[in-house]
Amino acid sequence: MEKHRNKKTLGGYPAAGVVISITLALIVMGIFGLLIIYSQELEKQVRQNVRVQVYLKSNITETQRLQIENKLLSQSYVSKEDGPGVVFISKDDAAKKFIEETGEDFINFIGENPLRDAYLVSIDREFHSMKEIEKIKSEIQSMSGVFQVFYVEGLIESINTNVTKIGLILLGLASVLLISVVLLINNTLRIALFSQRFLIRSMQLVGAKKWFILRPFLLRACGYGLLAGILAAILLWSMSNYAQNTIEDLSILHNQNQFIALIVLLLFAGIIVALLSTLFSIRRYLRMSLDQLY
Repeated sequence: MEKHRNKKTLGGYPAAGVVISITLALIVMGIFGLLIIYSQELEKQVRQNVRVQVYLKSNITETQRLQIENKLLSQSYVSKEDGPGVVFISKDDAAKKFIEETGEDFINFIGENPLRDAYLVSIDREFHSMKEIEKIKSEIQSMSGVFQVFYVEGLIESINTNVTKIGLILLGLASVLLISVVLLINNTLRIALFSQRFLIRSMQLVGAKKWFILRPFLLRACGYGLLAGILAAILLWSMSNYAQNTIEDLSILHNQNQFIALIVLLLFAGIIVALLSTLFSIRRYLRMSLDQLY
């Protein structure tokens, strides 16, 4: 009875340790992928605030104002993503907002509204360089009826510098993490398959073809990888929901489509890495001599 319980079958190796190891590796990969998604969304949110403020002359007519607006809307540098790229703010609305925020009614104190009608122009990310922004500023400044064009110079330089640095750091970390995950899964499977080396040799001695020997191992590896991917996806989904409910405004950075793509990627990554690691390990045992197996 005991002998029957310990009898080894081709392709049969412990599942728990392998699945847990692959799951943990995929969770680490998933968390890092989630951080990349959040960093991209944060960059997107910051770049949406790159706006050029266009102040109009006080003596222009409504027709002239609309001509300026239509001309701005027709420009290629105006962002077409996430709402209108050109937003009009009248001087009355600007004064009202200022009074609400500060609590000081400067109009009664001065006797008139010194503010000007203005447009906030969102600039497409392709034009987020100092050279392009300066060119845009000059073009808008030359429009008839425009009084002044203003933008925060330090903000654009800071965004471009920090985005480049963060991108390089994430790329380096992603490379190290990917190599570590592949090595972890590969070593886990090699250890698990070590107990099967003599059974593999026995199958070779009785004339079994390589594919006949490989097939059960590969099928089991696909199953383990898929199971690990599903477990990692469920855990990552739960962690993401918990983080969004716990951390205020984190949901703003959550991109559902990219998150689903990350989940699908984890499923495929679990299968592919497990499959390739198993394939290389078995092929290695198939080429070993009897002395090397010992």
